[in-house]
Amino acid sequence: MQKTVVELFAGVGGFRCGLNRVDLKKNKVIENGNWKFVWANQWEPATKSQEAYECYSKRFGESDVSNVDIFSVNKKEIPDHTLLVGGFPCQDYSVAQTLSSSKGIEGKKGVLWWAIADILKVKKPPFVFLENVDRLILSPASQRGRDFGIILRSFYDNGYAVEWRVINAGEYGFQQKRRRVYIIAYHKSTNYYKTMKRINKKDILLKEGIFAKQFLIDEHENASNSSEISKYKDLVDVSNNYKNQFYNSGVMINGEIYSAKLESKCSDIYPLKRLIETEGIDKKYFLSDEKIEKFRILKGSKRIPRKKPNGEDYIYSEGTMPFPDNLEAPARTMLTSESGISRTTHVIEDCETKKLRLLTPLECERINGFPDYWTDTGMTDKKRYFMMGNALVVDVVERIGIELEKIIENEK
Repeated sequence: MQKTVVELFAGVGGFRCGLNRVDLKKNKVIENGNWKFVWANQWEPATKSQEAYECYSKRFGESDVSNVDIFSVNKKEIPDHTLLVGGFPCQDYSVAQTLSSSKGIEGKKGVLWWAIADILKVKKPPFVFLENVDRLILSPASQRGRDFGIILRSFYDNGYAVEWRVINAGEYGFQQKRRRVYIIAYHKSTNYYKTMKRINKKDILLKEGIFAKQFLIDEHENASNSSEISKYKDLVDVSNNYKNQFYNSGVMINGEIYSAKLESKCSDIYPLKRLIETEGIDKKYFLSDEKIEKFRILKGSKRIPRKKPNGEDYIYSEGTMPFPDNLEAPARTMLTSESGISRTTHVIEDCETKKLRLLTPLECERINGFPDYWTDTGMTDKKRYFMMGNALVVDVVERIGIELEKIIENEK
């Protein structure tokens, strides 16, 4: 089976960089993998500037990347593909019956999951590989697990089985303590589906599944449960009534769900100091005494009296954060606000001057596993930080891609 890929919500190309182990040498992109990307879509709503698209198209070319609202794309015109990939936002996925037809179902407007669901229905790619924030499996607070249940039911309705795992990249020897849920789906027409259908679901999570073979875990479950998404009438029924405690690992086959709480089994540590530029840092990244004091306060412990909306008093508390950041440990999770004066911004001691400074955009690229200067395409430093705060850890995608490639090579 040909290894062709469609990339949705492409950003600056994290999935492509990971699957094809991309290098950037003398501003020339070198793709070292076997995946052929046949189409991509990147569009940032509510803004005229499209820096992510411009970065993607500059690195990979403009011919196969679309810069329009994905909902305006005729899904039939998307090229056929083996693998659909994308990192979609975590939103409210509630659905309702349409007014025009008792048989029609519509999702909350603007929720990008439904663009994926449309492609599943029209194109039915054999394999799907998605990434999201880990709170997806818990939301919303008022009906735990409903949103992820809707996603699983959408896959089930379109003939897919699903595996998922919450992976903290820093726990597997990578550069950043970034926790994300990774989702792999495979269609019932594939050989892989037929093989996995015969395997005990617990064994899939612990030994035989895609994640188990690349991200070793302690084979002791701390907790587990089962449920059936297939017993609900439709997506509306799931939206209204489904509630479940999803753990950090799970599988759904034929509408039957098994989820378990697992712990990583890896002792490798990637120290931040391996990524740090050692000399010639521009003075604009160094902190004034005034900013150092602000950071010291923000990162310190605090107990602040506050009031709830109902007038009830409570104490808001925060613990102390390392200041400056520990260079012997992986980086903390980067946010889009990186470089701003905030509690979550990294502050490090410069190797050459021993003064405190911010991370450089190049260091942020390294923390996510991108090639050096990947986002140096004309955008501002602030935008480069923003892109890396939105990005995934490329190395995790590469590791999962290794297993996917083996599986696809065994397809007819």
